[in-house]
Amino acid sequence: MRKLDVQLFGALALSLALTAAHADGGGGDGGGGGEGRSWGERDRFAPVREVMALGDYTTAIEKLDVLLAADAEDADTLNLLGFAHRKQGRLAEALDYYLAALRLEPEHRGANEYLGELFLETGQLAKAEERLAVLDDACFFPCSEYTDLKQAIERYKQARAAK
Repeated sequence: MRKLDVQLFGALALSLALTAAHADGGGGDGGGGGEGRSWGERDRFAPVREVMALGDYTTAIEKLDVLLAADAEDADTLNLLGFAHRKQGRLAEALDYYLAALRLEPEHRGANEYLGELFLETGQLAKAEERLAVLDDACFFPCSEYTDLKQAIERYKQARAAK
């Protein structure tokens, strides 16, 4: 390839990677979950994320319940409700919310990551690995939800091996 072609190809690859990162929306324990919405729409969760960052999951649930009342079929809200309930130790409720989110959006990155983490918390490694496989298919580029769940699975396996 000529030098100009290589530079153009590199710029295109970088642009695609940045676009994917922008759409990623984050995961991890911040309750992000990769909503896949525009930045403007994602701001509706800012007050929820603020109280979650403080560990106030009760207030987060109250705020999310208001959002859910306005749109009962919003996978992002259902995912965050699952996250908040899981952080409070209410795993059955969390499972219900994650499954509801996945019924609406089977490849929802946040719900798949967090459901995988719930499965690890309940000793269901094979089911967590199933969620990782879904994320592997759902993420065109590596996404934080895939990476976070993969790392959680590796930590889980190491902890089991150390026993």
